[in-house]
Amino acid sequence: MTAPGRALFWTYDAEEPSFRHRMLTTRDVLASRGWQCDVETLPKGHYLRRLLARRDALRSADVVLLHRIKLTPVEFIPLRRLCRSLVFDVDDAIYYRRPRNLGDPPDKSWFRQYKFARTCAISDLVMAGNECLAERARRSAPWVEIVPTPVDLEPYETLTATRNPATLVWIGLPENLPYLELIRGVVAQLAVGEPDLKLKIVSAEFPDWSEVPIERAQWTVATEATSLSSAGIGIMPLTDDEWTHGKCAFKLLQYMAARLPCVGSAVGANLEVVQHGQTGFLASDPSEWASALRELLSDPGRASEMGRAGRERVREHYDIRVVSAHAADLVEELTGRL
Repeated sequence: MTAPGRALFWTYDAEEPSFRHRMLTTRDVLASRGWQCDVETLPKGHYLRRLLARRDALRSADVVLLHRIKLTPVEFIPLRRLCRSLVFDVDDAIYYRRPRNLGDPPDKSWFRQYKFARTCAISDLVMAGNECLAERARRSAPWVEIVPTPVDLEPYETLTATRNPATLVWIGLPENLPYLELIRGVVAQLAVGEPDLKLKIVSAEFPDWSEVPIERAQWTVATEATSLSSAGIGIMPLTDDEWTHGKCAFKLLQYMAARLPCVGSAVGANLEVVQHGQTGFLASDPSEWASALRELLSDPGRASEMGRAGRERVREHYDIRVVSAHAADLVEELTGRL
């Protein structure tokens, strides 16, 4: 093993959840191995100039890691001439534009797809969050590895929160709240026969449903684990389209870390994460959602068993100590420092 090197992490938003969970955890592992790691927020726009202004940093870095940054045509050749090794990290279908409304198809801009493909092509390594993204990257990239978005089990280890088995919980950004409309009718029907049932939302904004009791939990890093651990069942409804196929099922991993059984739409990475009937259920339509939720609500013992199984699955395959170490290994393999 040669001496540690210098890694340069580029992102558009260092506070973005996916950057915190994917890149900062990889940075921490590399730093613990002696690497010099620098994180920089790259400006949007000022194309080419933003590279030339950072030419010295690029030349001195052993590897540059781009997080969800699609380069522009004027930047492809200059960046490769300036940097020794390039890693492209992607955990969303950024080759499409997010649908404007629930159920709309994603905008398949040819230019976005071109920029994604070319960024993959000039990268030495693409770290993709799931198989769908990896398959897309393989069309252009020379080396693609699946690196799921990891979850940190440590905040959940010593929690003793009182659990309410009749509380469904959803966590996420406000922009993803519309997906809950897919199961609004199902939850409303269950609430009629389950007087204790409520839906906890852990977010910065909240839906206003008159037919379902909503518990509002303002999201913070400090309270996230407690908010989830006090619920009974984690949910992740999604539409089935090319945009959602790029999602990395992070909600489900958070639920499983909190020992919650989960129910998710049978879409994309959800199919990779959930072991149907063991750690939770996959549902394809409202009737399957109703059946899965009703079974978990009516059998707390089985729900607890699934929650424990999910926790062990996260510990083995998705904990940051496993995933981030693998990502750091890939960086060191690429740069010849493993």
